[in-house]
Amino acid sequence: MTTLGLFTPVRAATLKENIVEVLVDAVISGKLRPGDRLNESELSRQLGVSRAPIREALQQLQEQGLVENHPRRGMFVVNLEEAGAQKINSLRLVLEAEALDLCRAHLTPQGEKKLAGLLARMDQKTGMTAIEATRLDLEFHRAIWSQTGNEYLEKTLASLTAPLFAYATLTKPRREKMRMILDSHRPLMDYIQARHPRKTARQVMWEHLDLRWNQPDKYCSERFAS
Repeated sequence: MTTLGLFTPVRAATLKENIVEVLVDAVISGKLRPGDRLNESELSRQLGVSRAPIREALQQLQEQGLVENHPRRGMFVVNLEEAGAQKINSLRLVLEAEALDLCRAHLTPQGEKKLAGLLARMDQKTGMTAIEATRLDLEFHRAIWSQTGNEYLEKTLASLTAPLFAYATLTKPRREKMRMILDSHRPLMDYIQARHPRKTARQVMWEHLDLRWNQPDKYCSERFAS
């Protein structure tokens, strides 16, 4: 698949981070698909910037795991397989449980209002596309990560999950299951608001991931404990 004609030009003053955002959105939305080649010259022409910030953006996306470099062939959108999704989710189970606990400890009225607003948008959405649902799903999780007080955890989760959310868009679950997935975010909010006194953050996170993903804890160490 060629990337020709997928993008509108980026203003000359826009630097690497804006280009990263454009490319991530293209992957999440399905404009760029797993395995697509990312040509610097072509992207430079379409986005209306020099090749230098394109190269820097692609290097950052490679560090985040969304782009992979094939020697003598170039940069490609990562092609995630089922085992890769399971490995990422096994890490999410650990890291997002920590994020839930930290968000709960640092929650502000403003942060709580933002999360509640995202839940309200999920409740109002009917007949949304898989792309719309995935974007809203990711926005809610990012809102949690941003309130942990740990920017390194936030950045780690953002880079770790980028290929996973892109993969989720491509799998396109049935509409009724997509509705279940969106509804599954309310227990996360309940935990953050201390409404789950008998459940741990890990239990809440496992139940959330299990609705969509096969064996989200397959690569967790506790499965191998005697």
